[in-house]
Amino acid sequence: MAQPLHFPKPFTHNHPPVVSVNELEEEQLSFGQRAADAIAGAVGSWRFIIIQSALLLIWIILNITAYVQQWDPYPFILMNLLLSTQAAYTAPMIMMSQNRQAIRDRLEAHNDYIINQKAEEEIRAIMEHLVAQDEALAEIYRHLQQMGRQSGTAAGKGEPL
Repeated sequence: MAQPLHFPKPFTHNHPPVVSVNELEEEQLSFGQRAADAIAGAVGSWRFIIIQSALLLIWIILNITAYVQQWDPYPFILMNLLLSTQAAYTAPMIMMSQNRQAIRDRLEAHNDYIINQKAEEEIRAIMEHLVAQDEALAEIYRHLQQMGRQSGTAAGKGEPL
């Protein structure tokens, strides 16, 4: 006698929807954090490097040739003071931006972990369904073979299908 087929219950999602870490983080940024990100983005670009290099080259050429007036003669102490001041202000802002990025990376890693757990749970449910389907197909195949044997014997062939 054939056994009744058994299938697992349909999978239900018992978790909150996946949230975008980017959107959550953007909503919570303060003005200072946005400013630090903007400054770090600007200072860390080729455009900034090229413009600053051009300005420094113009500064040096104007002071060496004394075309206008030598306001900062060699060894360019005023230029060094300005560059040191720029570095003194931009370095902490870049560090703030990097620290915030590190926090964001940890949040993204945690979010990835949660998503992976959800995916593992769903894959496990899919595998249970596939095993149940395999068992059902095997039972159906056995039943068809048995029916084939019975009909083959009844028809006088004497040989199962």
